[in-house]
Amino acid sequence: MDPMTKMWLSLIAVLIMGLSVFLITFARSKTRGLLRAVLSVIAFVFLLIGILGGAASIM
Repeated sequence: MDPMTKMWLSLIAVLIMGLSVFLITFARSKTRGLLRAVLSVIAFVFLLIGILGGAASIM
């Protein structure tokens, strides 16, 4: 993978992790019940995708 592709991949991974942080903060402070659980699971999945993207940009 060329360096420019690695840069874009890592940038996208950081943005996805940032979205995950925003989503979990919103879910914990503004929602209740089932919606809170669903948003938390979605945020967790985004976090895993971001971590995998970050790991892929290192290799």
